[in-house]
Amino acid sequence: PFEEIKVGTGRIIREGQDLAVLTIGHIGNYAVEVCNRLEKEGIHIGHYDMRFVKPLDEALLHRIFKNYSKVITVEDGCIAGGFGSAVLEFMADQGYRCEVKRLGIPDAVIEHGEQIELHDECGFGPKGIELSVRMMLEPVSRLA
Repeated sequence: PFEEIKVGTGRIIREGQDLAVLTIGHIGNYAVEVCNRLEKEGIHIGHYDMRFVKPLDEALLHRIFKNYSKVITVEDGCIAGGFGSAVLEFMADQGYRCEVKRLGIPDAVIEHGEQIELHDECGFGPKGIELSVRMMLEPVSRLA
C-alpha cells in the first residue's frame, strides 16, 4: 500500500551481522534475493534500502557504520560520483573506517541487451552481489 515517505529517510529491510548491503531503488530486490539465499548458508547480511541519495539518511548511516566493518553499496547508476560515492564521503567526513565495495555501472561503454544481462555484466545483478559478499567475507587477506 502507498504510504508517505519522509524525504531523506531510508528503511531497514533486514538486520545482519556479517556485512551490510545498502541499495537504492529497484536493485534492492536483487539484494533481497541474495540475502535470502545466503541466510540458508548461515551468512547474515544486513540490508538497508536508503531510498534517497540526496539527502542521505545520516541517522541510518551512523547506525550502519557503528555496527558493520564491511559494506557494499549497490546502484543501477554510475559508480563514479553516484550513491556509493556519497556514502564514502559521509563515511570519511564522520571519521568511520570500514571496507566498502561499490557496485554499479562502471565508467565504460556498456553494450545493449536485456536489463538482467547488463546488470550481470556490470556486476550488480544477483550474481555480482553474491560474489562481492563472498569475496568480502573471505578470511584470507587479499593484501598478501
